[in-house]
Amino acid sequence: MSVTSTHRTSRPAPGKASGPAGPDDRTPEEELVHRMAACPPGPEREALREAAITAYLPVARRIARRYGSPSQNREDLQQVACLGLVKAVDRFDPELGHAFLSYAVPTIDGELKRHLRDFTWQVHVPRRLQEKHRRVRLAQEEMNRAGRADGETVREIERLTGIGEEDVRLAMKADRARNPLSMDESRDPGRGAALAETIGGDDPRLELITDLVALRSLIRELPARERTVLRLYFVNSLTQRQVADVVGISQMHVSRLLARSCARLRQGLLGN
Repeated sequence: MSVTSTHRTSRPAPGKASGPAGPDDRTPEEELVHRMAACPPGPEREALREAAITAYLPVARRIARRYGSPSQNREDLQQVACLGLVKAVDRFDPELGHAFLSYAVPTIDGELKRHLRDFTWQVHVPRRLQEKHRRVRLAQEEMNRAGRADGETVREIERLTGIGEEDVRLAMKADRARNPLSMDESRDPGRGAALAETIGGDDPRLELITDLVALRSLIRELPARERTVLRLYFVNSLTQRQVADVVGISQMHVSRLLARSCARLRQGLLGN
């Protein structure tokens, strides 16, 4: 009997517990696992272990294919599934009375989910959305195989998965978090502009905001004439002679008022 058929017939029906298989009911693959578990450490056990892992590799690879990963990640998923299979073979205890596949399948599935959660997302995405994203990707692959029209994608995915339209759209957007664009990638091949060139840098004037807020309150405390002189000189960019003509005082007096006002403001900002 092939490993594929073993996997299909050995899986427990939903809602029913999987009873232990007797020696006469075991498949050749499961018999390898039981013989390995009963064998003491040594070369014979290692040979049985290697044979059991090899026999169940198609099962692990088939489970990995369920996740509909992008082609560049499929080999990684298959390796993770094989690692889960190795753990299942090493940890399986026949004394607990369960069939091997009833233990191995959840073990492999758990390894795959942990890998997808921890290593394939470049941006943090909630686990709930990750699970919906996986279902949406599987539906998209099914639609691609069937040649469905792109214009009906969201509605068709909603029908296939049972996920609401808003969550389908969120899951499709979340797909971009798995493989974000490189900052060096060119957005316009004709001009060769990199993505990093379109992102603004730090504005050095932001560091002045705190001082400007404090300065505004200090200026309000100055006498009215000094506030007028400061506004005409620094905001309207008038010369001291022009300020003197507007205010009706001498240029020397304007100079003294500017010096006194700036000294008071500097002292207030420095907290002296």
